Amino acid sequence: MSTDEAGQGGPSAGGPGNSTEEHGGPKGNLIQLVTPAGERISHPEFDPWVQDITDETLCSLYEDMMVVRRIDVEATALQRQGELALWPPLLGQEASQIGSGRALRGDDFVFSSYRENGVAYCRGVGLTDIIRVWRGNASSGWDPYTINMATPTIIIGAQTLHATGYAMGIQNDGADSVAITYFGDGATSEGDVNEAMVFAASFQAPVVFFCQNNQWAISEPVRLQSHIQLADRAAGFGIPSMRVDGNDVLAVMAATRVALDRARRGGGPTFIEAVTYRMGPHTTADDPTRYRDANELEDWAAKDPISRLESLLDRKGLLTDELRQLVQAKADAVAREMRLGCTTMPDPEPLDIFKHVYSSPNTWLDRQQDHYSRYLASFGDPAGAVSEEGAR
Repeated sequence: MSTDEAGQGGPSAGGPGNSTEEHGGPKGNLIQLVTPAGERISHPEFDPWVQDITDETLCSLYEDMMVVRRIDVEATALQRQGELALWPPLLGQEASQIGSGRALRGDDFVFSSYRENGVAYCRGVGLTDIIRVWRGNASSGWDPYTINMATPTIIIGAQTLHATGYAMGIQNDGADSVAITYFGDGATSEGDVNEAMVFAASFQAPVVFFCQNNQWAISEPVRLQSHIQLADRAAGFGIPSMRVDGNDVLAVMAATRVALDRARRGGGPTFIEAVTYRMGPHTTADDPTRYRDANELEDWAAKDPISRLESLLDRKGLLTDELRQLVQAKADAVAREMRLGCTTMPDPEPLDIFKHVYSSPNTWLDRQQDHYSRYLASFGDPAGAVSEEGAR
């Protein structure tokens, strides 16, 4: 398989739409502004959307992508060392997440799956909060309203319904902010995603459906899930779509800006298929060598999003030793802070399990809490029997 066929997932066997031979779709060609070799290419339709990207901004995008990869490496190590129960790596998807995350405004609202740790970093989620749920210390990691990003949804595709509902609320408020929801290629086969798109199209809700097609839904290749390009599915709902090279941070940013602008102007939803690749396992509980060919990984490694941006920076004379050292120092500092936050995170109190279930008193839950409190007290450990009032 050619390494320039960024939109095709793996070997050519499988359905016609996602084979290596066909590139059909409402938009036809993949949107690309930077080749895998780091060459900036012209695209008259999308160039204007990134014309404000200065050399300094390019360097900051590079820093963000390096930092989130470092977060990923450190979290994976923490899981292997028994400090985290599980971790969903994003290795290879940095451009999709940073390019789209950096396109958002502060008043936009994000509804993500469990893999968008790069987007969470862009939104300002605390490093300890990113891993809190994976350590098992909390049911969720942060207050969504402080950064306008909901906590990750584990149920595949459910967050698309939340995003559409939120977008309809934006519409009712007469605001020009946008909801964006992230999901993977596997989620497009879920009923929730399809229902969300029906409602979004019917009400022309200001929502962006951002699909990271990383080629694998755990061990299921995308070519078996869909015989057409995923972006083509949106046409059936009356939703315009774009198919973008998800390893090209500039192309992703341009496509996301187009979709956001359309939504802000009352143009309704947009579906973006960011064609990328999950170079690591689905989670740290997965072994991808059992279901995918090593040659496929090698092909996609040649299109690594960070190497691509490095090549572009090098061509522009921006990839200096000083920049490399600054970025590496930042990434290492972030990793140290996250590790320290993880290993020193206090364990939750037993009755904390009753926190944040309801926003107002609930007699059914109060009864359970009372029983559990007295059960703990039966062991004669005053510290275990936290007062009912204090646990709320």
